Amino acid sequence: MRKEDKSAIIEHIAATVKEYGHFYLVDTTAMNAASTSALRRECFKADIKLMVVKNTLLHKALETLDEDFSQLYGCLKGTTAVMFCNVANVPAKLIKDKAKDGIPGLKAAYAEDSFYIGADQLDALVGIKSKNEVIAEIVALLQSPAKNVISALQSGGNTLHGVLKALGERGE
Repeated sequence: MRKEDKSAIIEHIAATVKEYGHFYLVDTTAMNAASTSALRRECFKADIKLMVVKNTLLHKALETLDEDFSQLYGCLKGTTAVMFCNVANVPAKLIKDKAKDGIPGLKAAYAEDSFYIGADQLDALVGIKSKNEVIAEIVALLQSPAKNVISALQSGGNTLHGVLKALGERGE
């Protein structure tokens, strides 16, 4: 491969890392063509960009970025595919659902400005909540007290109305 081609690939990888907020390094060594193709289809459906890269080119691309990705350099061995996404836990859920006997296996991940090294971190990555999930929980928590107050006022109003009506009818 010519030096110009390598430079273009390194720039493309670096631009993709900047574009997406999270990425996963996945070991696809033991996957055959059919299972790799199936994984690509699942990634496309889940809005994940899957890219198979040479480890040295990914290493050089990460070095060009402002952030320090040195914790990931030790994971760049064997066949590496990179899953890029905007929601931190989507690739983890996909890997957990599709992984049979650890294939594809998680090498490492960069999600929510943190590093997760090793396949044992998969459950922690699945547990990360997306921005929309956190917002939905906050809205639900904020709505809960207001709904309780309104419900209490409505039920109290019906009770008070019933008592007044009964007293009014008794007085006649």
